[in-house]
Amino acid sequence: MRQFVTIAVNAFMELIRQPVFLLLATASTIFCVFLSCVNYFGFGDEPKLVRNSVLAVMLLSGLFGAVLNASAAVAREIRTGTALAVLSKPVSRFQFLMAKFAGLMLALAVITYLNLLGCLTASKMVFDSYGTVDFFSLLVFVGSVVVAYLAAGFSNFFLRRTFMSDAVFGLLIMMTIGFIVIWQIDRDVPWTVAKPEVNWQMVPCAILILFALWVLAALALACSTRLEVIPTLSICVALFLLGLMSDYLFGRPAGEGSWLAGVAYAITPNWQLFWVVDALDMEAKTIPWGYVARAAGYAVAYCGAALALAMILFEERELT
Repeated sequence: MRQFVTIAVNAFMELIRQPVFLLLATASTIFCVFLSCVNYFGFGDEPKLVRNSVLAVMLLSGLFGAVLNASAAVAREIRTGTALAVLSKPVSRFQFLMAKFAGLMLALAVITYLNLLGCLTASKMVFDSYGTVDFFSLLVFVGSVVVAYLAAGFSNFFLRRTFMSDAVFGLLIMMTIGFIVIWQIDRDVPWTVAKPEVNWQMVPCAILILFALWVLAALALACSTRLEVIPTLSICVALFLLGLMSDYLFGRPAGEGSWLAGVAYAITPNWQLFWVVDALDMEAKTIPWGYVARAAGYAVAYCGAALALAMILFEERELT
């Protein structure tokens, strides 16, 4: 168990030390906040437009993060010989692969949490056609990012610590503080505490998106045992697009009795199960936590199948 925890923690630290991880997390979160500063002239539908846009940014940034991190966690270590060095110790291939996936899950949880803070902030800052940009909240949020980067630069220059990982941890702390300040401060009277206007229904949406990213990460990990970054990205994008259309391509024929379509429908990941934003436009305007639990069961089952495939591919992989 100690070897598993050590490999998982090392995998997580290696992933957040990648420049692309910090760039993707920062850019996607700031872009989510920026989307709330645009005047859409949506005739009252501005909150809906911003909500759908920021959640789409969260999903797409997580897509690239899952593939790039999976390739960094397995394919690069096989190519550089690090995997062979680790497996020469009393560590099984199963333990190595599962620990890498655990570190990958944690890294995706971090980037999803940062994006969620940006989404919640955007839901607080959105305005209609007669409103103005909430410059106070924008300044607080951007200031939290700047402070996190400055603190990471200070620790790197004076304490010789790794800039990337310190910047990620700094973003976790400062963005959380910044969001709490924005949540508690009213935009019209900057220093008056007001009732929260945050759309908290984005939280279950973000959790469902995180489940989808974990499934995609498991598929990317299986591809990374044999392929490099670009082929892995191509396959994952194809599976992502195919899964978005699985209800139409396979669901209808399977409902009409086609066993072949039924098999394809069961094998193909159905991403529509994790994208339930349209439910917020219905009368209840909520996402039941029971549905989130059922989606978690689907994600666990699919991740298990994808990791079993990854283990089969990795078991026969020549590491020399």
